[in-house]
Amino acid sequence: MGGRRMGRHGGLQHGPRHEDDGHDDDPALDAEVRRRERLRDRLTRRDDRAAHDAPHGHAHGPVAPTTPRTRVVLAALLGPLLLVALVGMALLWPHEDEMPASLPFAAAGAEVLQVEATGSPDPASQIVDATLDGEAITVTVPPEVIDSIGPGDQLRVLYIPEAALYGSPYVFVDFAREIPLWILAIAYLLVVALVARWRGLAAIAGLVGAGAMILLFTLPALLTGQPGLPVALVTSAVVMFIVLYVAHGFTARTSTALLGTLIGLAFTAAIGWIATQGTSITGTATEDSRLLLIRADLDLQQVFLCGLVLAGMGVLNDVTITQASAVWELRAASPLASRAELFARAMRIGRDHIASTVYTIAFAYVGAALPVLMIMVLTDSPGNVGWTTGQVAEEIVRTLVGSIGLVLAIPITTAIAAVVVPSPQELEEVEEEAAIDATTGDVEVVDVLAVESGGGLRADERPDPAAEDEVRRQR
Repeated sequence: MGGRRMGRHGGLQHGPRHEDDGHDDDPALDAEVRRRERLRDRLTRRDDRAAHDAPHGHAHGPVAPTTPRTRVVLAALLGPLLLVALVGMALLWPHEDEMPASLPFAAAGAEVLQVEATGSPDPASQIVDATLDGEAITVTVPPEVIDSIGPGDQLRVLYIPEAALYGSPYVFVDFAREIPLWILAIAYLLVVALVARWRGLAAIAGLVGAGAMILLFTLPALLTGQPGLPVALVTSAVVMFIVLYVAHGFTARTSTALLGTLIGLAFTAAIGWIATQGTSITGTATEDSRLLLIRADLDLQQVFLCGLVLAGMGVLNDVTITQASAVWELRAASPLASRAELFARAMRIGRDHIASTVYTIAFAYVGAALPVLMIMVLTDSPGNVGWTTGQVAEEIVRTLVGSIGLVLAIPITTAIAAVVVPSPQELEEVEEEAAIDATTGDVEVVDVLAVESGGGLRADERPDPAAEDEVRRQR
């Protein structure tokens, strides 16, 4: 006679049952089989409903119920962190009268204009023909951009009357890129909306909020001389609260990822400070950094530290939300697995993620520092001198510190998720509820197993079949 029996890890195995296995007439084993079948059935029904609602809300994947105790604990942990971040932002908020004077874009008497090239530059004279409001003019261009200019290009030029003595009063400054950049941004929004739909649009909204935070708080705070590390921690904490909850919704899974991200950022900041002091990074290795010293009395080492923490923020968010989701998915697939089993399985996923993300960080910094690396190769200097120069050392410190923070965040987030996700006992303790909104006809179902006793449900805990049929009909 065919039947089902329990596997090693709580799964059901299909196949013939042998008379000599000693379990054919075991009521306890049969009750356990039925209990697990019902639990999986209830979770499957919840998954189906989450998948149905996903395009219209923030239900992403299997939904395991969260106990009130878990929600209270998460709120008790994250609430004070948010409060500290907001208080820190208030204390570090820059005052306009403390801002350094702005740098003029052009010298006094010069005017910024936009013209259209009508030909290719003459390499000998470094002059290109252009039109300004229908009038033919000539523009002086530097030799490094001569090969990049062609007919129809939009150029941004400075009108300097005194420069006419050197060939033309119109001097090339840069390309006018507004239109192609807007086209690229619109294409990005369309692709995100078409592929990720509401979740993608929510992520864009969170990104806009994060950008506003950086423009209104982070950059002015640094320019007024506020310490870079506190500014970075406040910025990253507030930004993570915004982007995670806006993009992924107010769920225990999101809160778990947020908590893991904040802990990872704290490790990144601490290790970054130690590494910066130990390697004597000054933050003055680039021309752009030194230019800041002309108009502001800044500690560029603090600016470097702030950039280091902010650079690690995005990749930390990626791995923490992935690990939290992995634990929830594993709980849905194995509702009776222990927390230790969930942690071990999720860490197998996390180790693969570590390998790929470390490569991502390294290659991202290589791409950003490619000209510096090329100069290092061209420079005739001992190897131990070339790769320890200021600019190269800065990129190495960014890469290694960011990678260490990422690696530490994965087991931390996985452990938090394994504790937060409901245990088999908690799944069984939540009572089944069905609420039908008479106005909208929407159905909300929170269903898990009732407590089983003596091989079957107690009479007062058996669900009403008529109520369940009504819920299924409404679905």
